[in-house]
Parts: sequence; C-alpha cells; structure tokens
Amino acid sequence: MRQVKKNYDFETFANSDSFLSIQLILIGLVLPLIYSDVYPVPLPENHRFPMRKYALLREQLMYEGVADENDFILAQPASRELILAAHTPEYWDKVCTLALSPQEERRLGFPQSPELVVRSRASVGGTWQASIFALKNGLAVTLAGGTHHAFADRGEGFCVFNDIGCTAKHLLATGKVNKVLVVDLDVHQGNGNAAIFADEPRVFTLSFHCKDNYPLKKERSSLDVEFPAFTRDNAYLTTLQDVLPPILTTFNPDLVYYIAGMDVMDGDRLGKFSLSLEGVKQRDKFVIQSVHRRNKPMVVVMGGGYPQNLNDLLRAYVEAYRFAASLYY
Repeated sequence: MRQVKKNYDFETFANSDSFLSIQLILIGLVLPLIYSDVYPVPLPENHRFPMRKYALLREQLMYEGVADENDFILAQPASRELILAAHTPEYWDKVCTLALSPQEERRLGFPQSPELVVRSRASVGGTWQASIFALKNGLAVTLAGGTHHAFADRGEGFCVFNDIGCTAKHLLATGKVNKVLVVDLDVHQGNGNAAIFADEPRVFTLSFHCKDNYPLKKERSSLDVEFPAFTRDNAYLTTLQDVLPPILTTFNPDLVYYIAGMDVMDGDRLGKFSLSLEGVKQRDKFVIQSVHRRNKPMVVVMGGGYPQNLNDLLRAYVEAYRFAASLYY
C-alpha cells in the first residue's frame, strides 16, 4: 500500500495557526481525507470487527478517482490534553498502560495492545484535524471516527476514546465554536455521546437508532428517534426529512458532525435494520445537502458497519464522499 503523506508533529502544532495553515496549503482546495495506516490493528481470527475496511476504502476512493494520494492527510495522535477534554485521567492512564481489567476489556470488545492505543489516539487526532479543516473550508472527512460508545471513564462497543466528545469539547473550550450538532445515524444509539454531552447545552445530540439493538441501556440524547427492527427505506427517510431541517434551523450550529454509520444496511451482522444501498445513498445525500444549504461546516466520520461482504459498505462511503466533494469543492 502507498503511504499516506507525512506532515508536522501534532503534539507540538495541533492548536497553532501555523500548523493549520501549512496543512491547508498542502492540501489546497480539495476534499481533505484524514487517514492513517495505524487505523487497522491486529485482531484475533474471526473477530466481528472488519478492520480491513479502512485500507480498502482508501484504495477504493483512489481507484474510482474520488481522491488521489495528495488528498490524504496523515492522522496525528491526539495529545493527552485533547483526550482529557472528554475522558478522565484515570481512564487515559489505564488505556495507555494496558491496565484495563478483563471485564473492561470484554466490554470494549477489543484485546488490549500497544497498536490499539496508537490507533485510538490517531482516530481522535484525525477527527480533530478534520474539524479544523472543516471550519476553514467547509467540509472534511476522516476515514475512521464515530466512536460514540466511549464514555468519560470507560470504553464500550469497539470504542476506546470518544473522538467527537474530545474534539467538540476542546473546540468549545478554546472558543473555536459556540454550538455543535451531532447527527448520529449509526444503527446503534450513541450512548457515550449522550452521556458526555448530557450537561452541555451547546451540543445537540441527534440519534437515529434501532430500539431493539445494542446498547441495552440507552442514555438520553438531546433527541432520540427510535425505530423497530427491520425498518426500511421509506419510514427512515421520511422521518429524517421531517426531523433534521428544523434542528438545523432552530439550533443553528457552528459545526456539524455526521456519523454516517453503514450498519443500517440490510444484512449487516450487528444492525437489525433493512435499508437498501439506494436508501443509504439518499440518506447521505439528504444530510450533506441539508447542511450545505445552510452554509454550515461539516465533518463526516465513518461510524459502524459490519457486513458479510464489504462491497456495499465501500460503495456507500464512496458515493457519499463523491457527493460531498461535488457540493463543497
């Protein structure tokens, strides 16, 4: 695989205008795609999480001409300061020293490893970089992220650190934004997001999810829209078209995070929904177009997707990114 192009040390320059200006000059006016070869990590054989999807998506985007190698920006590891915007110091220390208990490791769903620590920090760092690019140019995409099951003091459901929790809280704390909207269309409720932002009125968490799916205990988002198992295109899309525009207008965010979970598709091993590939394409186009029409910066993160065959998942992401690029760039 070709290497993602290098850039400057994130620990030193992450919050500096010089770092941001240098990277924006490097990418030019193209769709910034944040990626790292550390996103896939070794897992036990037959593990349910499809680690191959990250590298395969990068290759598919280049193969179809949606992006070339110069459009990919290397995700840098998030600093301790950035992680602690949403997580406790005790949890940070446990993760970094591989000191999670067996129960905590089971809840997380991944075996502890140095590679997982590197990957998890890069995932948060990538979402931070995408956020800054989006605030400058309107849109950025990270080929990871959407780790919405991570709580302040623990990880769950394949989510170690909460990338949107860390980045949104840090953006608010540093005055880069005043209000943030999280549009979470993963099939599973973003329970970690709901908990982390529960007492933060400057963040609106919208979660469309399957009522009869993980997590068993739901948290309270700003707005939870629950659907029964086997929900199909029409019911889902009609509700989305009714719900999202008034929130965008009334809440009027400075930045939108879109968790474009592909585990809503029919046949997903962990999904329980029955959306078609065409239905997912319409979903993504509606969200991206709705945000663009209001001139709001947007960050697209991947979220979940656990298909038997990765082809439909890759196709859906490629089409979403192609459409986004056509509007913003």
